[in-house]
Amino acid sequence: MPPGTDQARLVALVDHLRALPAETGWAEFKENNADPDRIARTVCAMANTACLEEQPFAYLIWGIRDSSHEVVGTTFEPTAEKKGNEPFELWLAKNLSPSPSFHFKVITHGGLRVVLLEIPAASTVPVKFNGIPYLRVGSATPKLSDFPEREADLVSKLRPFVWEHGAARSFVTDQGVLALLDHTVLFTMLKQTAPENPATILERLAEERLIARDVGDRWNILNLGAVLLARRLEQFDGLARKALRVVQYDGNTRVKSKRIQEGSKGYAAGFVGLLRYIDDLLPSEERIEVSGVRVQRRAFPQIALRELVANALVHQDMTVTGSGPLVEIFDNRVEISNPGAPVTDVLRKLFGAPPRSRNEQMARLMRRMGLCEELGSGLVKIVAALEEHRLPGLELKVVDANFRAILLGARPFAEMTRIERARVCFQHACLKFHGGGLLTNASLRDRFGIEDRNAAQVSRVIRDTLDEGAIRPADPERPKAGYVPYWA
Repeated sequence: MPPGTDQARLVALVDHLRALPAETGWAEFKENNADPDRIARTVCAMANTACLEEQPFAYLIWGIRDSSHEVVGTTFEPTAEKKGNEPFELWLAKNLSPSPSFHFKVITHGGLRVVLLEIPAASTVPVKFNGIPYLRVGSATPKLSDFPEREADLVSKLRPFVWEHGAARSFVTDQGVLALLDHTVLFTMLKQTAPENPATILERLAEERLIARDVGDRWNILNLGAVLLARRLEQFDGLARKALRVVQYDGNTRVKSKRIQEGSKGYAAGFVGLLRYIDDLLPSEERIEVSGVRVQRRAFPQIALRELVANALVHQDMTVTGSGPLVEIFDNRVEISNPGAPVTDVLRKLFGAPPRSRNEQMARLMRRMGLCEELGSGLVKIVAALEEHRLPGLELKVVDANFRAILLGARPFAEMTRIERARVCFQHACLKFHGGGLLTNASLRDRFGIEDRNAAQVSRVIRDTLDEGAIRPADPERPKAGYVPYWA
């Protein structure tokens, strides 16, 4: 945020709150009251009431006359106050549970000193002071338990923090929003005509929950809007490290890197160019088609890379700071990682698990923009593409709280490990079941490209996969008639 913008926004926020016809359950004015217990109960109550009234924040302001909302200034100094021998702010944080991430801010308004306390609305559970949740009812601060109907309403509205709704940048002008976000990408990918009127463009961005109204006729650019449409991610604090990084190594280890490229655009704005860049780095081979035409064929099917990169963007844990999605290209494989373990049992069930995303709104919008599929159908396409190219199965694992998908380069059956063969067998069973069929010795021979006379080799793979519990006979009384995934 440019210098001075924070103070300008705070002044506009104070004026916005002063314009309210009266105090609300999420906005209260004081002059110099500094009683710690009373402040703590009020903060607790306002956090709960803000959630009830579907406000993202509550505000407690010193230096405003309650009766007239006139700015009168205050001598209240939170950093100088104490409760016993303990600094007031530390005591307040310790005695509220869960402790809201509140912030005291000092403002100069018309030459007078005003102190504003910004209190996030309760999420997940009600906020308590000394173990008791409170509520604002008019100017009173009763126990929440005294109002069972409101308590039930609060519980129904409590929800976990949603990263996508957070503000990546606040107090942005109309022109600033259009300069920071590449809105044309949104309309192009949604196959819609972009409005010519800037006001209509902003309305559409707000409808998609990419921006939201701030005070003083300004806008908040929400995290979802910034991470998808940013012209430059580094213009948003905390999002530069969320850019996708591509590293190409010399050989099959991480000892020596050949190229390192960090994305600078939002995920939607830079997706096509990013995939083209990755594709150009992949090893390829020249083949002669039946027609006699020479063609270059990449080592990995593009659909598999596209879906895995999209999944890494959509399913990452955005609350993990200092870490973002990563594509690593080796001579014999590609590894695609993102921070955060998967939210479904995708490691074992593959596309037998119901599709879920950690970032539901991002996933929904990226699907509408044609950038990714549902998790389940995307995996179906990946496994099908690997089968078509007779590549080893897709390896999925969690490493140091990062989810990693690995595409292995082509190798003959004889060079595959026992684990790799069983993985192919399981994924082939998943794909057959998805299409209404069964895994058989014949179908798996075709998957591996093994001649009929070597059927015994495939029988051993099926036995190994059965022993691992990854597949089971479709009919226990006729076990050799065909197999299905263990979860089927």
